Amino acid sequence: MLEKIKTILSPDDLVCMNKYAGVGHFRIEMAYAQDNNELFGERIYRLMAPLHLYKGLADVVVMAAQHCFEVHNLRFVLYDGLRTYEAQERMMKTQRVKDNPHWLEEPRLLSPPGAGGHPTAMAIDIGLETLDGTLLDMGTVFDYLAEDPSAEHNPAHRDYNKHNDEVYQNRAILDEAMAFGSANVSVPIFPLPQEWWDYRLPVEFFSQYAPLHESGLPAEMRLLDV
Repeated sequence: MLEKIKTILSPDDLVCMNKYAGVGHFRIEMAYAQDNNELFGERIYRLMAPLHLYKGLADVVVMAAQHCFEVHNLRFVLYDGLRTYEAQERMMKTQRVKDNPHWLEEPRLLSPPGAGGHPTAMAIDIGLETLDGTLLDMGTVFDYLAEDPSAEHNPAHRDYNKHNDEVYQNRAILDEAMAFGSANVSVPIFPLPQEWWDYRLPVEFFSQYAPLHESGLPAEMRLLDV
């Protein structure tokens, strides 16, 4: 059977979320542009890497963040969006990943290069904070990877049942805000079960598109150092 040819996204299909920061009720903190990020322990992206999202998902996030601010007086923290094929390749080569080969075993905690919602800018990683910058307790830090990804043993899983009430209330606020944004711009989203912070477009949608490569983006949109 011939593999279906995937649609190639244009840079015009993407929205730079940095343009909304400060006025869109969210703050951008590109996790993988930091030298000592929680997951890899080394910088993956260039220092001033922007955060881009597919236009439909960007509409959801802007609407959801505004709703969360108006109803709960809270702010979104956006950690990652577009993750190019080459950025994912670089992640696979880090010492932290080499030291944790179980992350790459099924069910995988890290997607191989080109897989998942991030390489098409159709996934977003989000946290919540107060307006003075205090992160809300979501049960784990962003990017927590458990040795066992199952709901019973993974505290980052949406169905993990051993947190206190505050954690579940905080997660519910984020879930409700994203559901509100989704409904109000008529763009469906899928909360990734294993990661409370990950929201993406449905796989049947993003799987129609080819992953984005650094070479296919204008210089100002690229994530990696030359």
